[in-house]
Amino acid sequence: MIITRVCADGYKNLSGADICPHEKMNILCGDNAQGKTNFIEAVWLMTGCRSFRGTRDRDFIGFDKDKAKISLEYRDSFRPQKIELEVKKSSVKDKNITLNGVKVPLLSRLFGNLKCVVFTPEDLALAKGSPDNRRSFIDLSASQLKRSFVYALNKYDGLLSQRNALIKDIAFGRADKSMLDVWDVQLAKTGAYISVIRDTYCNNLNSYTESLYNKITDGNETLKLYYQSTIYKRLEGRTDHEGELFEIYLDKLRNGADDDIRAGYTLCGIHRDDVCAAINGLPVREFGSQGQQRSTALAMKIAQAKIIKDQTGDAPVMLLDDVLSELDTGRQRFILENIEGMQVFITCCDRRVIGSSDGKIFSVKGGRITELKG
Repeated sequence: MIITRVCADGYKNLSGADICPHEKMNILCGDNAQGKTNFIEAVWLMTGCRSFRGTRDRDFIGFDKDKAKISLEYRDSFRPQKIELEVKKSSVKDKNITLNGVKVPLLSRLFGNLKCVVFTPEDLALAKGSPDNRRSFIDLSASQLKRSFVYALNKYDGLLSQRNALIKDIAFGRADKSMLDVWDVQLAKTGAYISVIRDTYCNNLNSYTESLYNKITDGNETLKLYYQSTIYKRLEGRTDHEGELFEIYLDKLRNGADDDIRAGYTLCGIHRDDVCAAINGLPVREFGSQGQQRSTALAMKIAQAKIIKDQTGDAPVMLLDDVLSELDTGRQRFILENIEGMQVFITCCDRRVIGSSDGKIFSVKGGRITELKG
């Protein structure tokens, strides 16, 4: 998967950006607050994902602009494609989104077309951060391979909100406990399916991260990843989400109803699960050094890219936003060696951190992007 052209104007501080990237390495260099991350974010939005910075729709548009427009052309293993997004300040909710000239109703409907992996300094805390971040990582990664998984996740979120609202009504005497069952059945069906997809992906991820981490440590340490469920003691690759796994999930919800009512929300379920990492048998989150935690995060993110490449036949576009400057020379080299064969965009303040490379270098200053020659 290769991005062949990106145009961005009015997106935050970007002004008249129009570049034709190199098919391998693209370095965007410049001082802080010049627009490097805004460019990476603009590219990421074209995947159909929400901003990795949490940017709200109304903040897409620069302070002195009436509209923001992003146009991105790329080619995959099948054909050239083009995605366009335009947002006007006068009607932020009414985005004009097209894929190959065909109008798309929602930005999220683009998901699954352009595949990218974004890596930010915040991702370096993936192994030690909150379970929310690791669940989000697994859910996004699995969704990139199985588009329908997004709908299951959205459905679960809706069902969980309904059940939690009912739990509060029951606690205040406004509803009867028996009303929970209709939500329990639906939540168990969807939750069991999500558990299976997550566990399957984690098992696959582990096979990649184990090998990658072995390279980082020259075989001196062993990394293991596993899915930790609040419903199941062990999944061990099971796929019968419509059978016994559904029944186990449903029983867990029913048996825990009184505790849920006292707490005011659903205590167990896929919304409370985690992805755990252990080095030489010890949990990384509690006992890992900063170096081990960062190496674990590196292995997880690179594994995400390699899995996409191996399972879809298309290497994803790598977006590295100011990550290399946070790492020592050895880990920098490890990243660059393991993303060969992928198109890469790297932002940095000092291009010397990358060393020599076969690609293009762009200067970013005041929202304008200029290719540096020679």
